[in-house]
Amino acid sequence: MAFLLVPELHLLDLAGPAQVFSTAAGLGYGYELAYVAERPSVPAAQGVTLTARVDWPELGRDDLILIPGWRAPRLRVNGRLAPQTLERLRAHHAAGGTVASVCAGADALGQAGLLDGRRCTTHHAVQDELARIYPRARVVRDVLYVVDDRVVTSAGIASGIDLALHLIAARHGPGAAGRIAREMVVYARRNGDEQQESAMLRYRSHLSDVVHRVQDIIDARFDEPLPLAGLAAAAGVSERTLTRLFGEATGMTPLRYQQRLRVERAEHLIGQGATVEAAARAVGFQDARMLRRLRAR
Repeated sequence: MAFLLVPELHLLDLAGPAQVFSTAAGLGYGYELAYVAERPSVPAAQGVTLTARVDWPELGRDDLILIPGWRAPRLRVNGRLAPQTLERLRAHHAAGGTVASVCAGADALGQAGLLDGRRCTTHHAVQDELARIYPRARVVRDVLYVVDDRVVTSAGIASGIDLALHLIAARHGPGAAGRIAREMVVYARRNGDEQQESAMLRYRSHLSDVVHRVQDIIDARFDEPLPLAGLAAAAGVSERTLTRLFGEATGMTPLRYQQRLRVERAEHLIGQGATVEAAARAVGFQDARMLRRLRAR
């Protein structure tokens, strides 16, 4: 993946997503990070000068280009990109790749014409200006991020972490995103239209090592059959003890916790366009009947 650096960029706009993907790489998910700019030295808004390569790495359709935001009391003050850079963004998207932005970085996607006819968002301070400059864009307010046809835009500063965790979850599943979020000590949040706390973290505010170990197993393999006996053996306790400890820590049984993860993941897939039947199969249900029943609760 490549980060496109623009002068006066905000460090957290870059560092947040970079930390997510570098943590993913360290956990074995195969990411290689490149930092590209139109000039080899890029001043940040916080007074640090960054270095970047001026030649683009070879990118395929599975790669991501992410544009951190920059200091923008008004969008047109900074962030003007050269025609060849904008063409690079258009060509990557046209070839099936994903492009993403944090904060004012949405302006770069707008310059490339990639916001036309698409839903998008940006920092609340420049939402009105983005809508005015790009009248064909459909600016969504008060959400963390928006996904529309491999164009992913996020709100200000720290929401870049939410965006990056979403992209990890979409590609590798929520277990991977939850694992990275725990490594970074952040909440795994999703779109503002959906629940903003993942079940993986909502039921982690306890001190039981046994329950945390079992939750780790369920998080990673929630789409598989996980008999209580196997979970108890992995935790080194009896089935009765596991059920008691799990209930005390989370207020539910291991099976109910697994079902919540399945439903949460299925809701995400349905929100991305999957049918209920396809989502049910993807999360481990034999058919859609159980998923419909659980969603109705």
